[in-house]
Amino acid sequence: AVITLWHNPRCSKSRQAVALLEEAGAEVEQRLYLKDAPDLAEVKALQSALGVPAIKMMRTGEKTFKELDLSKDSAEADLLAAMAEHPILIERPIAIKGDRAVIGRPTEAIVEVLD
Repeated sequence: AVITLWHNPRCSKSRQAVALLEEAGAEVEQRLYLKDAPDLAEVKALQSALGVPAIKMMRTGEKTFKELDLSKDSAEADLLAAMAEHPILIERPIAIKGDRAVIGRPTEAIVEVLD
């Protein structure tokens, strides 16, 4: 099965994830999620595949996170909507295969999606 990688080519961790998956012989389809932004339904589906609270799939250090006055105590719906509206807030890289997904933090964790 093809692995979809939500990828930012400017991010070294994201580039390392592509290399790791390709070295493992995986067929990788890159989704440049900053340009090809996910809608709310896709963000919710991703959360379900990851099996984590919304805050765990967010880049809380981004200035947009602070500008939107978000915190770890924000409502799930608000966090999910913020990611759909501002994809820069989505942690990267994220590998998706079928109904499973994994965040590549640390980068090596990305290979869990191969099992």
